[in-house]
Amino acid sequence: MSVHCPLCFHPDSSLFHQDKKRPYWRCPQCALVFVAATDHVSAAAEKAQYDLHQNHCDDPGYRQFLNRLAMPLQQKLGRSGLSGLDFGCGPGPLLAQMLTEQGHRMAIWDPYFAPDPAPLNQSYDFISCSEAIEHFATPAKEWHLWQRLLKPAAVLAIMTKRYSDLKGFANWHYKNDPTHISFFHENTFEFLAQRDGFTVEFPAPDVVLLQKQN
Repeated sequence: MSVHCPLCFHPDSSLFHQDKKRPYWRCPQCALVFVAATDHVSAAAEKAQYDLHQNHCDDPGYRQFLNRLAMPLQQKLGRSGLSGLDFGCGPGPLLAQMLTEQGHRMAIWDPYFAPDPAPLNQSYDFISCSEAIEHFATPAKEWHLWQRLLKPAAVLAIMTKRYSDLKGFANWHYKNDPTHISFFHENTFEFLAQRDGFTVEFPAPDVVLLQKQN
């Protein structure tokens, strides 16, 4: 049995790992590991899981966590006064607040907590996406949307934990969240960058910066 990859649409993804709850498939082309649509939780169950998160804007620990993305992003941008979108901001858009403090003009969007579609009709100097991409059921959809939203030379900054190999994946706590359904490897981002005209760098084990070339 094989399954189509939801990111690059390769038709022959193969079984990568099976635990007590669900199977995980791996694409031979882009290296995405994913959960097939038949094993996704419902939207209501997904929202209930998000409501359990204790991520508050006044939490210094949460701010420190988000600095793992905000600091290398600001170093990459090199200046303030840019337009940014925090995509998948969650119920407490602290990252957008932090980037506003750095002098940027921030918009936010989230399918549950900030669903106004207006920000998706603009263009941006950068997009941030912190701990959201692993929830994407159809990551090709968001990837192509981002390409449309990004201006030439714009930066896409993503924070998500990356898997390295089967042994690590089998013992990885990150896969146990039922709403985590798309798992990325460095090779996944390198494939997307080469295919679609981005440069890519990995400033931290769970951070990737991609810059659009045109």
